Amino acid sequence: MTLAFIAIVFGLALLVWSADRFVEGSASAARYFGMPPLLIGMVIIGFGTSAPEMVVSALAASQGNPGIALGNAYGSNITNIALVLGLTALIKPITVHSQVLRKELPLLALITALAAWQVRDGSITRVDAWVLLGVFAAFMGWTIWHGMRDKVDSLGQEIEQELEAKTMPLRPAILWLILGLTLLIISSRILVWGAVEIAHAFGVSDLIIGLTVIAIGTSLPELASSIVATRKGEHDIALGNILGSNLFNTLAVVGIAGAISPMTVGPDVLTRDILVMAALTLSLFIVGIGHSDRPGRINRFEAAGLLACYIGYTTYLIMTVFMQ
Repeated sequence: MTLAFIAIVFGLALLVWSADRFVEGSASAARYFGMPPLLIGMVIIGFGTSAPEMVVSALAASQGNPGIALGNAYGSNITNIALVLGLTALIKPITVHSQVLRKELPLLALITALAAWQVRDGSITRVDAWVLLGVFAAFMGWTIWHGMRDKVDSLGQEIEQELEAKTMPLRPAILWLILGLTLLIISSRILVWGAVEIAHAFGVSDLIIGLTVIAIGTSLPELASSIVATRKGEHDIALGNILGSNLFNTLAVVGIAGAISPMTVGPDVLTRDILVMAALTLSLFIVGIGHSDRPGRINRFEAAGLLACYIGYTTYLIMTVFMQ
């Protein structure tokens, strides 16, 4: 048991560190090959911040723990909006200037509806998984098109400032990319093993472990980068991290896990977890989309509401464990 706890702590720490190195190396390498800053922000950084969820869920599914895979994806989405954005906007309100991000908000709402529709029958089949991956491929195509076309978007300008502040030669960038990805896989294996051992020891379902401990751990890169970005006044980067991560989680993370191993989905996932995820996504859509005469904005009052939702949801999950 002690070894399992050590594995979770060490695995999470290594996971967060390696994800950060992977993102920095990937972004710097992409810049050397002439990729526009907006495209780096939407594709490279968006992919990189979701790499922990992707690797953890893929490994969990391949090892016969689909509950961890699904709980990690949906739990990370809930954590990203309610905890990460809640804390970030509580420190400093977030204003949404980027037109690209304002277009992603309704897209995220539609994809969340697709996720709810897929689990209504209590399973995610390989057909469902390939549908998600197909939508993900279409989303990536749309993202690349926008990244190449809208080069003057405010998100691209903020990304360019960040890249200039973190200039890295090509050889170290490629080294960090490879090393970061390797350690990401190793740390994910350690984390999944520790989580499964603790779940079995306490009689807690893989799903609950995925929704709580692992979801929080894999969302730490988003938390750190969003708080730093907001303190610098880079609000579009802060929100872009969350939107990109949630889109990747719902489509790619669940899609890859389901393609590896079809998943049986309990009724609680639809009536509890996806319901909470959908409500939070809708609230983010309402406050973040803005109007033609003013940008979207998440103020401190709304941030406190998001945090209250996260505390209430997590408390409910913990209570269900003790009531079993």
